[in-house]
Amino acid sequence: MSLWGTLTGKKGSSSTSSSSAATSSSAPHSPDTAPTTSFQSTPFDPTTAQDVSSFLGNSSLPDPSQLHPLAGLNQQTLDYLSLDESALSDLPGGRSALPSRGWSDDLQYGTGVTYLSALTLGGAYGMAEGLRRTPTSAPPKIRLNSVLNSITRRGPFLGNSAGIIAMVYNGINSTIGYYRGRHDSANSIVAGALSGMLFKSTRGVRPMLISGGLVAGAAGVWTVMRKTLF
Repeated sequence: MSLWGTLTGKKGSSSTSSSSAATSSSAPHSPDTAPTTSFQSTPFDPTTAQDVSSFLGNSSLPDPSQLHPLAGLNQQTLDYLSLDESALSDLPGGRSALPSRGWSDDLQYGTGVTYLSALTLGGAYGMAEGLRRTPTSAPPKIRLNSVLNSITRRGPFLGNSAGIIAMVYNGINSTIGYYRGRHDSANSIVAGALSGMLFKSTRGVRPMLISGGLVAGAAGVWTVMRKTLF
């Protein structure tokens, strides 16, 4: 081997290739002994396929009705819950214009209707007052401003005052009816007098009596109208 062959390795690569060729030529040829298998698919017959009803109607599937929480209970002997809160008031005279379940319904209905009615009346009175106080020669913006000021001053004042009186009235009326065992005109008149006097209790005796008389008279008129109309 020359120095150039030692540096480039040509001699070694040629000898290696020759030795591998000699080895491959000297090795005996072995035949392929691996087994061969052929697969053949059978044709699809549509008549043998199962439809949806074949497995939906299977008895092994669970019954959906058994998934209900009350499944398996005997409905003939099952005691249902009776909600006392949903029962209407059974006190004599306790049924008003609207179906009532007790003092809570009376408090809500009475207070709400009284507040809205007084708010509407106060707003109408304020609008008339604003139109009356403003001269006809005033610009439209000034007249509108005066009317709005009168409405926002009279309406909420009368509505809030009537709502407070209605809350106290319904509370006292329900308390008297609970202890007497019935609702009648006497309960309403007494509750109206007490709620009116309590509303003006800080103004002195005379305003208390006047307010109590007015509210008692309004309660008496309401009881007469309820018996007549309803």
